[in-house]
Amino acid sequence: MIPYGDYPDFARIQRALVIKLRHHGDVLLTTPVFSALKRALPQASIDAYIYRDTLPMLEGHPAIESYLLYDRAWKSLSLPARIASELRLLNRIRQAGYDLVINLTEGDRGAIAAWASGARYRLGWDPQSQGLALKGGIYTHIVKRPKLPRHMVEQNLDAVRRMGIFPSPEERELHFHIPEAATAVVARHLKQAGIRPGGFVLIHPSSRWQFKCWPVERVAELARTLHARGHAVAFSAAPDPRELAMLDQILSLCPGLPLLNLGGKLTLKELGALIAASRCLVCVDSVPLHLASALKTPAVGLFGPSSDAAWGPWNNPGGRVVAQPVSCRPCNLDGCGGGKVADCLATLPLATVLENVVHLLDAHNEPG
Repeated sequence: MIPYGDYPDFARIQRALVIKLRHHGDVLLTTPVFSALKRALPQASIDAYIYRDTLPMLEGHPAIESYLLYDRAWKSLSLPARIASELRLLNRIRQAGYDLVINLTEGDRGAIAAWASGARYRLGWDPQSQGLALKGGIYTHIVKRPKLPRHMVEQNLDAVRRMGIFPSPEERELHFHIPEAATAVVARHLKQAGIRPGGFVLIHPSSRWQFKCWPVERVAELARTLHARGHAVAFSAAPDPRELAMLDQILSLCPGLPLLNLGGKLTLKELGALIAASRCLVCVDSVPLHLASALKTPAVGLFGPSSDAAWGPWNNPGGRVVAQPVSCRPCNLDGCGGGKVADCLATLPLATVLENVVHLLDAHNEPG
Protein backbone atom coordinates (compact mmCIF):
# COMPACT_ATOMS: atom_id res chain seq x y z
CA MET A 1 0.00 0.00 0.00
CA ILE A 2 1.29 3.45 -0.93
CA PRO A 3 0.84 5.70 2.12
CA TYR A 4 -1.35 8.72 1.54
CA GLY A 5 -2.22 9.72 5.13
CA ASP A 6 -0.27 12.04 7.39
CA TYR A 7 1.20 9.05 9.18
CA PRO A 8 4.03 9.31 11.71
CA ASP A 9 7.55 8.45 10.62
CA PHE A 10 8.03 5.05 12.24
CA ALA A 11 11.81 5.39 12.15
CA ARG A 12 11.51 8.25 14.65
CA ILE A 13 9.64 6.16 17.23
CA GLN A 14 11.83 4.48 19.83
CA ARG A 15 9.53 4.81 22.87
CA ALA A 16 5.73 4.67 22.89
CA LEU A 17 3.07 5.04 25.58
CA VAL A 18 -0.53 3.79 25.38
CA ILE A 19 -3.03 5.32 27.84
CA LYS A 20 -6.24 3.55 28.89
CA LEU A 21 -7.63 4.96 32.13
CA ARG A 22 -10.81 2.91 32.27
CA HIS A 23 -12.28 -0.16 33.96
CA HIS A 24 -10.91 -3.71 33.78
CA GLY A 25 -12.81 -4.92 30.74
CA ASP A 26 -12.02 -1.76 28.78
CA VAL A 27 -8.31 -2.30 29.46
CA LEU A 28 -8.39 -5.93 28.34
CA LEU A 29 -9.96 -4.87 25.04
CA THR A 30 -6.88 -2.76 24.28
CA THR A 31 -4.50 -5.74 24.18
CA PRO A 32 -4.53 -6.03 20.35
CA VAL A 33 -3.31 -2.41 20.17
CA PHE A 34 -0.09 -3.33 21.97
CA SER A 35 0.39 -6.37 19.75
CA ALA A 36 -0.18 -4.34 16.57
CA LEU A 37 2.21 -1.61 17.70
CA LYS A 38 4.97 -4.08 18.49
CA ARG A 39 4.63 -5.79 15.11
CA ALA A 40 4.83 -2.46 13.29
CA LEU A 41 7.48 -0.94 15.59
CA PRO A 42 9.75 -3.84 16.60
CA GLN A 43 12.49 -1.39 17.58
CA ALA A 44 10.32 0.51 20.05
CA SER A 45 9.75 -0.09 23.75
CA ILE A 46 6.05 0.21 24.56
CA ASP A 47 4.63 1.19 27.95
CA ALA A 48 1.09 1.33 29.33
CA TYR A 49 -0.47 4.03 31.53
CA ILE A 50 -3.48 2.54 33.36
CA TYR A 51 -5.19 2.49 36.74
CA ARG A 52 -3.25 0.41 39.26
CA ASP A 53 -6.15 -1.98 39.94
CA THR A 54 -6.43 -2.86 36.23
CA LEU A 55 -2.81 -4.03 35.97
CA PRO A 56 -3.73 -7.78 35.94
CA MET A 57 -5.54 -7.25 32.62
CA LEU A 58 -2.26 -6.37 30.86
CA GLU A 59 0.37 -7.95 33.11
CA GLY A 60 2.29 -10.56 31.16
CA HIS A 61 1.56 -9.09 27.72
CA PRO A 62 4.71 -9.77 25.69
CA ALA A 63 4.61 -6.42 23.88
CA ILE A 64 4.58 -4.22 27.01
CA GLU A 65 7.87 -3.10 28.51
CA SER A 66 6.66 -1.36 31.68
CA TYR A 67 3.64 0.18 33.38
CA LEU A 68 2.79 3.63 34.69
CA LEU A 69 0.06 3.26 37.29
CA TYR A 70 -2.44 5.81 38.51
CA ASP A 71 -3.69 4.89 41.97
CA ARG A 72 -7.38 5.67 42.43
CA ALA A 73 -6.70 5.88 46.18
CA TRP A 74 -5.09 9.25 45.45
CA LYS A 75 -8.60 10.66 45.13
CA SER A 76 -9.05 10.24 48.90
CA LEU A 77 -5.89 12.21 49.71
CA SER A 78 -5.87 15.87 50.63
CA LEU A 79 -5.84 18.14 47.61
CA PRO A 80 -2.14 19.10 47.97
CA ALA A 81 -1.10 15.44 48.40
CA ARG A 82 -3.20 14.36 45.43
CA ILE A 83 -1.77 17.10 43.21
CA ALA A 84 1.76 16.18 44.29
CA SER A 85 1.18 12.50 43.43
CA GLU A 86 -0.22 13.35 40.02
CA LEU A 87 2.59 15.79 39.25
CA ARG A 88 5.20 13.17 40.12
CA LEU A 89 3.59 10.77 37.67
CA LEU A 90 3.37 13.43 34.96
CA ASN A 91 7.04 14.20 35.51
CA ARG A 92 7.89 10.52 35.03
CA ILE A 93 6.00 10.60 31.75
CA ARG A 94 7.85 13.75 30.70
CA GLN A 95 11.25 12.34 31.63
CA ALA A 96 10.64 9.05 29.79
CA GLY A 97 11.17 10.75 26.43
CA TYR A 98 8.27 9.18 24.56
CA ASP A 99 8.16 9.70 20.80
CA LEU A 100 4.58 8.47 20.50
CA VAL A 101 1.64 8.68 22.91
CA ILE A 102 -1.76 7.16 22.13
CA ASN A 103 -4.60 8.14 24.44
CA LEU A 104 -7.45 5.62 24.19
CA THR A 105 -9.65 7.46 26.69
CA GLU A 106 -11.81 10.51 26.24
CA GLY A 107 -11.15 11.98 29.68
CA ASP A 108 -8.96 14.95 30.50
CA ARG A 109 -6.38 13.05 32.59
CA GLY A 110 -5.12 11.08 29.60
CA ALA A 111 -5.04 14.22 27.46
CA ILE A 112 -2.98 16.06 30.09
CA ALA A 113 -0.54 13.13 30.19
CA ALA A 114 -0.22 13.24 26.40
CA TRP A 115 0.49 16.97 26.56
CA ALA A 116 2.99 16.56 29.42
CA SER A 117 4.88 13.86 27.52
CA GLY A 118 6.19 16.30 24.92
CA ALA A 119 6.01 13.44 22.41
CA ARG A 120 6.53 14.22 18.74
CA TYR A 121 3.37 12.24 17.89
CA ARG A 122 0.27 12.39 20.11
CA LEU A 123 -2.89 10.55 19.07
CA GLY A 124 -6.27 10.85 20.76
CA TRP A 125 -10.02 10.73 20.21
CA ASP A 126 -11.79 13.71 18.76
CA PRO A 127 -12.96 15.47 21.96
CA GLN A 128 -16.00 16.97 20.18
CA SER A 129 -15.93 20.02 22.51
CA GLN A 130 -16.07 17.85 25.65
CA GLY A 131 -13.81 18.29 28.67
CA LEU A 132 -10.94 20.78 28.71
CA ALA A 133 -11.17 23.68 26.32
CA LEU A 134 -8.90 23.31 23.28
CA LYS A 135 -8.18 19.68 24.24
CA GLY A 136 -8.11 18.71 20.59
CA GLY A 137 -5.09 20.95 20.13
CA ILE A 138 -3.04 18.63 22.35
CA TYR A 139 -3.01 15.94 19.67
CA THR A 140 -1.01 15.85 16.46
CA HIS A 141 -3.38 13.22 15.07
CA ILE A 142 -7.10 13.06 15.86
CA VAL A 143 -8.79 9.62 15.84
CA LYS A 144 -12.36 9.81 14.55
CA ARG A 145 -15.25 7.98 16.22
CA PRO A 146 -17.59 5.90 14.03
CA LYS A 147 -21.21 7.01 13.98
CA LEU A 148 -22.60 3.46 13.92
CA PRO A 149 -22.00 0.79 16.60
CA ARG A 150 -18.54 -0.76 16.36
CA HIS A 151 -16.86 -3.21 18.68
CA MET A 152 -14.54 -1.58 21.21
CA VAL A 153 -11.64 -3.74 20.03
CA GLU A 154 -12.00 -2.21 16.57
CA GLN A 155 -12.46 1.28 18.00
CA ASN A 156 -9.22 0.90 19.94
CA LEU A 157 -7.46 -0.39 16.84
CA ASP A 158 -8.70 2.65 14.93
CA ALA A 159 -6.02 4.56 16.83
CA VAL A 160 -3.25 2.53 15.20
CA ARG A 161 -5.03 2.66 11.86
CA ARG A 162 -4.88 6.44 12.16
CA MET A 163 -1.09 6.16 12.20
CA GLY A 164 -0.94 3.81 9.22
CA ILE A 165 -1.00 0.38 10.91
CA PHE A 166 -3.75 -1.86 9.55
CA PRO A 167 -4.01 -5.17 11.44
CA SER A 168 -5.26 -8.23 9.61
CA PRO A 169 -8.26 -10.09 11.10
CA GLU A 170 -5.84 -12.66 12.52
CA GLU A 171 -3.90 -9.92 14.30
CA ARG A 172 -6.82 -8.68 16.41
CA GLU A 173 -6.84 -11.30 19.14
CA LEU A 174 -7.20 -10.45 22.81
CA HIS A 175 -4.41 -11.49 25.15
CA PHE A 176 -4.70 -12.47 28.80
CA HIS A 177 -1.79 -14.10 30.57
CA ILE A 178 -2.56 -16.64 33.31
CA PRO A 179 0.39 -17.52 35.57
CA GLU A 180 0.86 -21.12 36.67
CA ALA A 181 0.22 -20.15 40.29
CA ALA A 182 -3.30 -18.93 39.41
CA THR A 183 -4.06 -22.17 37.56
CA ALA A 184 -2.86 -24.14 40.60
CA VAL A 185 -5.14 -22.22 42.98
CA VAL A 186 -8.18 -22.92 40.81
CA ALA A 187 -7.21 -26.58 40.45
CA ARG A 188 -7.18 -26.90 44.27
CA HIS A 189 -10.63 -25.31 44.58
CA LEU A 190 -12.05 -27.66 41.96
CA LYS A 191 -10.43 -30.73 43.49
CA GLN A 192 -11.82 -29.88 46.94
CA ALA A 193 -15.29 -29.57 45.42
CA GLY A 194 -14.96 -32.85 43.51
CA ILE A 195 -15.21 -31.07 40.14
CA ARG A 196 -12.85 -31.76 37.29
CA PRO A 197 -11.59 -29.10 34.87
CA GLY A 198 -13.85 -28.84 31.84
CA GLY A 199 -16.68 -30.48 33.76
CA PHE A 200 -18.71 -27.55 35.07
CA VAL A 201 -20.76 -24.53 34.10
CA LEU A 202 -19.56 -21.24 35.57
CA ILE A 203 -22.12 -18.52 36.33
CA HIS A 204 -20.90 -14.98 37.01
CA PRO A 205 -24.22 -13.18 37.55
CA SER A 206 -23.08 -9.77 38.79
CA SER A 207 -21.61 -6.51 37.59
CA ARG A 208 -20.61 -3.27 39.26
CA TRP A 209 -23.51 -1.83 37.23
CA GLN A 210 -26.44 -3.75 38.67
CA PHE A 211 -28.87 -2.54 36.02
CA LYS A 212 -26.97 -4.89 33.68
CA CYS A 213 -27.87 -7.93 35.79
CA TRP A 214 -30.46 -10.65 35.28
CA PRO A 215 -32.90 -11.02 38.24
CA VAL A 216 -31.60 -13.20 41.08
CA GLU A 217 -34.68 -15.46 40.91
CA ARG A 218 -33.96 -16.24 37.26
CA VAL A 219 -30.27 -16.92 37.90
CA ALA A 220 -31.16 -19.30 40.74
CA GLU A 221 -33.66 -21.06 38.51
CA LEU A 222 -30.97 -21.53 35.85
CA ALA A 223 -28.58 -23.03 38.43
CA ARG A 224 -31.27 -25.40 39.75
CA THR A 225 -32.19 -26.50 36.22
CA LEU A 226 -28.60 -27.15 35.20
CA HIS A 227 -28.00 -29.14 38.39
CA ALA A 228 -31.15 -31.18 37.77
CA ARG A 229 -29.79 -32.03 34.32
CA GLY A 230 -26.59 -33.38 35.83
CA HIS A 231 -24.26 -30.42 35.34
CA ALA A 232 -21.87 -29.25 38.04
CA VAL A 233 -22.29 -25.52 38.64
CA ALA A 234 -19.85 -22.97 40.05
CA PHE A 235 -20.39 -19.31 40.87
CA SER A 236 -17.96 -16.40 40.83
CA ALA A 237 -18.28 -12.71 41.68
CA ALA A 238 -16.07 -9.72 42.39
CA PRO A 239 -15.30 -8.96 46.06
CA ASP A 240 -17.55 -5.87 45.91
CA PRO A 241 -20.08 -6.09 48.79
CA ARG A 242 -23.04 -5.44 46.50
CA GLU A 243 -22.02 -8.21 44.13
CA LEU A 244 -21.47 -10.64 47.00
CA ALA A 245 -24.86 -9.72 48.46
CA MET A 246 -26.47 -10.51 45.11
CA LEU A 247 -24.70 -13.87 45.01
CA ASP A 248 -25.86 -14.66 48.56
CA GLN A 249 -29.44 -14.01 47.48
CA ILE A 250 -29.06 -16.38 44.55
CA LEU A 251 -27.55 -19.14 46.67
CA SER A 252 -30.30 -18.76 49.29
CA LEU A 253 -32.74 -19.73 46.53
CA CYS A 254 -30.80 -22.95 45.85
CA PRO A 255 -30.90 -24.66 49.26
CA GLY A 256 -29.13 -27.99 49.53
CA LEU A 257 -27.51 -27.88 46.09
CA PRO A 258 -23.77 -28.63 45.93
CA LEU A 259 -22.86 -25.39 44.15
CA LEU A 260 -19.24 -24.23 44.25
CA ASN A 261 -19.19 -20.64 45.49
CA LEU A 262 -15.97 -18.80 44.66
CA GLY A 263 -17.49 -15.33 44.88
CA GLY A 264 -14.93 -12.82 46.16
CA LYS A 265 -12.30 -15.53 46.67
CA LEU A 266 -10.26 -15.16 43.50
CA THR A 267 -7.83 -12.66 42.04
CA LEU A 268 -8.42 -11.53 38.46
CA LYS A 269 -5.75 -13.93 37.22
CA GLU A 270 -7.43 -16.75 39.15
CA LEU A 271 -10.81 -15.77 37.72
CA GLY A 272 -9.27 -16.12 34.28
CA ALA A 273 -7.97 -19.56 35.22
CA LEU A 274 -11.44 -20.56 36.45
CA ILE A 275 -13.04 -19.39 33.20
CA ALA A 276 -10.42 -21.28 31.21
CA ALA A 277 -11.21 -24.44 33.22
CA SER A 278 -14.97 -24.17 32.75
CA ARG A 279 -16.99 -25.92 30.10
CA CYS A 280 -19.20 -22.87 29.59
CA LEU A 281 -19.55 -19.42 31.13
CA VAL A 282 -22.85 -17.61 31.71
CA CYS A 283 -22.52 -13.93 32.58
CA VAL A 284 -23.77 -10.42 31.91
CA ASP A 285 -21.94 -7.64 30.08
CA SER A 286 -18.87 -7.57 32.34
CA VAL A 287 -15.19 -8.50 32.57
CA PRO A 288 -15.67 -12.31 32.53
CA LEU A 289 -17.25 -12.17 29.07
CA HIS A 290 -14.13 -10.47 27.70
CA LEU A 291 -11.88 -12.93 29.53
CA ALA A 292 -13.81 -15.77 27.89
CA SER A 293 -13.14 -14.19 24.50
CA ALA A 294 -9.43 -13.96 25.24
CA LEU A 295 -9.36 -17.57 26.46
CA LYS A 296 -11.75 -18.95 23.80
CA THR A 297 -14.08 -20.36 26.45
CA PRO A 298 -17.69 -20.91 25.29
CA ALA A 299 -19.80 -18.16 26.82
CA VAL A 300 -23.38 -16.92 26.93
CA GLY A 301 -23.55 -13.18 27.49
CA LEU A 302 -26.83 -11.65 28.70
CA PHE A 303 -27.31 -8.13 27.34
CA GLY A 304 -29.82 -5.45 28.21
CA PRO A 305 -29.21 -1.68 27.99
CA SER A 306 -25.62 -1.98 26.70
CA SER A 307 -24.63 -2.68 23.12
CA ASP A 308 -23.55 -6.20 22.25
CA ALA A 309 -22.26 -4.78 18.95
CA ALA A 310 -19.72 -2.79 20.97
CA TRP A 311 -19.19 -5.03 24.01
CA GLY A 312 -20.20 -8.56 22.97
CA PRO A 313 -17.99 -11.64 22.55
CA TRP A 314 -14.92 -10.97 20.42
CA ASN A 315 -13.40 -13.56 18.07
CA ASN A 316 -14.85 -16.29 20.27
CA PRO A 317 -16.35 -19.15 18.22
CA GLY A 318 -18.28 -20.26 21.32
CA GLY A 319 -19.53 -16.81 22.23
CA ARG A 320 -23.28 -16.18 22.13
CA VAL A 321 -25.36 -13.11 22.93
CA VAL A 322 -28.81 -13.42 24.51
CA ALA A 323 -30.97 -10.30 24.44
CA GLN A 324 -34.58 -9.32 24.05
CA PRO A 325 -35.61 -8.27 20.52
CA VAL A 326 -36.96 -4.90 21.61
CA SER A 327 -36.66 -1.72 19.56
CA CYS A 328 -35.28 0.40 22.41
CA ARG A 329 -32.09 -1.52 23.06
CA PRO A 330 -29.33 -0.71 23.34
CA CYS A 331 -30.40 2.47 25.13
CA ASN A 332 -27.21 2.78 27.22
CA LEU A 333 -29.33 4.00 30.15
CA ASP A 334 -28.99 2.87 33.76
CA GLY A 335 -32.33 1.08 33.64
CA CYS A 336 -35.54 2.19 31.97
CA GLY A 337 -35.85 5.94 32.43
CA GLY A 338 -32.78 5.86 34.66
CA GLY A 339 -34.73 3.77 37.19
CA LYS A 340 -31.88 1.24 37.74
CA VAL A 341 -33.97 -1.70 36.43
CA ALA A 342 -33.87 -2.64 32.75
CA ASP A 343 -37.10 -4.21 31.57
CA CYS A 344 -35.33 -5.97 28.71
CA LEU A 345 -33.35 -7.96 31.30
CA ALA A 346 -36.07 -8.26 33.93
CA THR A 347 -38.32 -9.99 31.39
CA LEU A 348 -35.65 -12.13 29.71
CA PRO A 349 -37.06 -15.69 29.93
CA LEU A 350 -35.18 -18.58 31.49
CA ALA A 351 -36.05 -20.75 28.48
CA THR A 352 -34.17 -18.43 26.11
CA VAL A 353 -31.03 -18.42 28.23
CA LEU A 354 -31.19 -22.15 28.91
CA GLU A 355 -31.57 -22.94 25.21
CA ASN A 356 -28.32 -21.13 24.44
CA VAL A 357 -26.44 -22.69 27.36
CA VAL A 358 -27.57 -26.19 26.38
CA HIS A 359 -26.55 -25.54 22.78
CA LEU A 360 -23.02 -24.71 23.89
CA LEU A 361 -22.83 -27.65 26.28
CA ASP A 362 -23.92 -30.01 23.52
CA ALA A 363 -21.44 -28.46 21.08
CA HIS A 364 -18.56 -28.74 23.57
CA ASN A 365 -18.93 -32.16 25.12
CA GLU A 366 -17.36 -32.82 28.53
CA PRO A 367 -13.91 -34.40 28.17
CA GLY A 368 -13.70 -38.04 29.02
